[in-house]
Amino acid sequence: MVRTIEVGVLTQNIKEMCIEANHFLSKDMEKIFKESVKKEESPLGKQILNQLQENLEIAGNEMIPICQDTGMAVIFLEVGQDVHFEGGSVEDAVNEGVRQGYTEGFLRKSVVKDPLIRENTKDNTPAIIHYSIVPGDQVKITVAPKGFGSENMSKIFMLKPADGIEGVKEAILSAVREAGPNACPPMVIGVGIGGTFEKCAILAKQALTREAGSHSEIPYVREMEEELLEKINGLGIGPGGLGGRITAMAININTYPTHIAGLPVAVNICCHVNRHSVRTI
Repeated sequence: MVRTIEVGVLTQNIKEMCIEANHFLSKDMEKIFKESVKKEESPLGKQILNQLQENLEIAGNEMIPICQDTGMAVIFLEVGQDVHFEGGSVEDAVNEGVRQGYTEGFLRKSVVKDPLIRENTKDNTPAIIHYSIVPGDQVKITVAPKGFGSENMSKIFMLKPADGIEGVKEAILSAVREAGPNACPPMVIGVGIGGTFEKCAILAKQALTREAGSHSEIPYVREMEEELLEKINGLGIGPGGLGGRITAMAININTYPTHIAGLPVAVNICCHVNRHSVRTI
């Protein structure tokens, strides 16, 4: 049976989610952040983590954004195939939600209309929107504002199949080493392996929105997540890039089938807040 959803419902939810994601740490991130404070061995590293935690508390209590870079809005829409939208364009409705969220929420507008002319759109639109059609009559919305301090440190590698799993691990480690303090560690690292040039990048972005601290259901991928988190935290970059144990709080890896001649790998790095808000309507 077809379920009808007015596009204004999308607008209202996305407006609220843009504001929510920029002011409050998600529950999964809050949990691993507190665990990271306990695990940090360096006195300076622990001090920085405590300062970051204090900043998060102030942001939530006083409704101040948790970071001055309130990001470019990345939206994932998982649309049930039995859903019918009415009342206008879905894309327009999503962008209107972002516009309202960033203007009414007094969030920094960071989007420029043309990548070279650089004129600000003044409302943080357009968003980056990813659609997928799934079974059912519901719509899952994920809003993930992405700051560019960490985004600029992300990498894509077109490896050869012969590079194998060890080549993949080294590519991920090299991306984190190069990012160093520039990605506002402790980081969360999303990795996409497989597909094509563009597919692995989307996989990596989606991986950042997966519950932090969870693991892949594929045994060898889970082992790789655990091994790489240990190796990354042995690099000594530490909180704020000033040394310490906790360089990354989580690494999430997504995989997808690929061509016999390719091994694409994308590493999408996020800062310590890894903002994301999820709702189902």
